[in-house]
Amino acid sequence: MEITIEELVSRQKSYYDSGITKDIRFRLDMLQKLREAIRGAEDRIFEALKHDLNKPKAEAYGSEIGFLLAEITFVMKRAAAWAKPKKAKTPWLLLGSKSSIVPEPYGTALIISPWNYPVQLTFAPLIAAIAAGNTAVLKPSELTPVVSSLIADIVRNTFDPRYVAVVEGDAEVTGRLLRQPFDCMFFTGSTRVGSIVAQEAAKRLIPVTLELGGKSPCIVHRDADLLLAARRIAFGKFTNAGQTCVAPDYVWVHREVKAELIDRLRQTVEQFYGKDPVRNVNYPKIVNERHFQRLSRYLQQGTVAFGGETDTLLYKIAPTVMEDVPLDAESMQDEIFGPILPVFEYGELDEAIRFVLGKPKPLALYLFTGEEAVQNNVLSRISFGGGCINDTLMHLSSPYLPFGGVGESGTGSYHGEYGFRAFSHYKSVLKQTTAFDLPFRYPSSKTGYRMMRKWMK
Repeated sequence: MEITIEELVSRQKSYYDSGITKDIRFRLDMLQKLREAIRGAEDRIFEALKHDLNKPKAEAYGSEIGFLLAEITFVMKRAAAWAKPKKAKTPWLLLGSKSSIVPEPYGTALIISPWNYPVQLTFAPLIAAIAAGNTAVLKPSELTPVVSSLIADIVRNTFDPRYVAVVEGDAEVTGRLLRQPFDCMFFTGSTRVGSIVAQEAAKRLIPVTLELGGKSPCIVHRDADLLLAARRIAFGKFTNAGQTCVAPDYVWVHREVKAELIDRLRQTVEQFYGKDPVRNVNYPKIVNERHFQRLSRYLQQGTVAFGGETDTLLYKIAPTVMEDVPLDAESMQDEIFGPILPVFEYGELDEAIRFVLGKPKPLALYLFTGEEAVQNNVLSRISFGGGCINDTLMHLSSPYLPFGGVGESGTGSYHGEYGFRAFSHYKSVLKQTTAFDLPFRYPSSKTGYRMMRKWMK
């Protein structure tokens, strides 16, 4: 008999209150079960990603399956240490007492994931939630229905639904979930929907992590290694047909090397995907017709330097570099989220910096230069979630770095210990001595004022 969303959340909260999920051995056992489940479903994951997004096997493994297995291994080795209470210093005013900080799980977490990396972006937050000791309800995207169904099947066959459960459905279902009394929320998706999630969380003062998007800039200075820059920009932009939240959204390049960079990008795309990418069976597709039509409009907003081919039946758009795109064009107002890369030129670096500063703070920034002064200039003046110097995307692959946005590109971060923190409350505990008492704090003390003036500076 199917239960309601309200009953599901209530059962999860009761299961959490039993205390079983707080035991570190239980958490590690559950992470091991998740690892085994992902490994056991590897072929089915490949098939589902191929069906919904036409992801090739190597890309699917590296960005989804392999990423998760590496994250689980990293977390399992360290979760016990992260979960232990930490000693804290105690001021002289509290002589005789001991201070500690105790990590504790929030309770029952809601995890809402997107369609572009549907396996990774569902299970990566779950890894953190399990490690921190929470129960969790997962809501995968309905835009990748085969993957969503597979995720539900994997979870159903791996976990007690009172511990981890999947709820499938459309925006109406998501709205119902957002109105439930969760103890924390984790959302990955667009800034527009992220704002709705934040408003719902605020109504009940629920802590929320928002992993959003934005227009992530790429700056290529005149001293850059253009061969490497082209390869790494093409990799970052055209992986998953550009449907990556941290993909370079547009490029500012010094005018002295603009022509050469575009030529190098053209050569690189041909090396990666062949002369006819839309006919390449291993080149991913756009997720649905609505996004395909949106991106097709962008192709009319400037001059195509190369690419631009489309297939309306397969929802494919070739890797495309564009010039002469008006700065007020629709494609320069919204995150492109597709395989279209506008390129602009600058004479002075400050032109590019001022443009980026005029936009909301991006999720990522990429800079190609060997000049340390240029690096320091850009890093010190532009605020962004995370990024790379002389590379793209790869900051995500380090579990030692927090991944998250700032401003409109998100709040909070995760991966590695930062994920554990995202699903934990850090409780402060002061253990006071009973061996003696310092009377100056009490209203009857005649020396209290003088002692406080002396010690509280």
